[in-house]
Amino acid sequence: MKQAFDFDRIYYMTHPQHNPDKQDKCVNEDIFCQKNAENNFLLTKDYDGAKLGMWLFLFTELLLFGGLFLLYATYLTHYPHEFATAGKQLNWIMGTANTVILLTSSLFAAMAVSAVQRAEQRRALGLIGGTILCAAGFLVIKYFEWSTKIGHGIYPGSEHLKAGAPGESIFFSLYYMTTGIHGLHVIIGAALLSWVATRVKGGTVNAGDYILLENGALYWHLVDLIWIFIFPLYYLIL
Repeated sequence: MKQAFDFDRIYYMTHPQHNPDKQDKCVNEDIFCQKNAENNFLLTKDYDGAKLGMWLFLFTELLLFGGLFLLYATYLTHYPHEFATAGKQLNWIMGTANTVILLTSSLFAAMAVSAVQRAEQRRALGLIGGTILCAAGFLVIKYFEWSTKIGHGIYPGSEHLKAGAPGESIFFSLYYMTTGIHGLHVIIGAALLSWVATRVKGGTVNAGDYILLENGALYWHLVDLIWIFIFPLYYLIL
């Protein structure tokens, strides 16, 4: 019996492919490797899916503001002189200041993504904070601008606009609607980046996984892009 046992052991040592224990191990290892490959594929797929989902969402936002700009262009052709008169009542200095603020904030957001990619957590948090501060500055300026106009009786449905030309009333209705919706997007973007900042601080968003910050920055770039269209249409062209 001892010789038979030794023979079997020597045989399996020289022919490991015939060893049932080795075969089970190889099968288990193959299954394990296959599952890891599938998991890695799913992670990559989720990352790409998150980016695609954000781009699709941004496209719907562009459709929303595109409709407002189309409405603006339609009424502009009907009331060119009234739109020009109403546009001169807007404060282009405040509009310019808000443009500079948003461009700066967009730069900060892009730099924050780069900082996370380089594993510079503290710098990334500072840049996100700078973006949020710029958002707050934009809203403060917009608050004073709106307050001044409302104080002068220039708002949708006011007696001042009812007594004037109908084109001016339409202009300011579009102005308040467009800038109001844009201001809401600024608030949402700032809130989103604030939440992402907590994830960066906690280490969830890092050099190996920064899709949340990247998507947040994309959303913020959209906010900036929309204002780039609003500013000349309402403050400069007319």
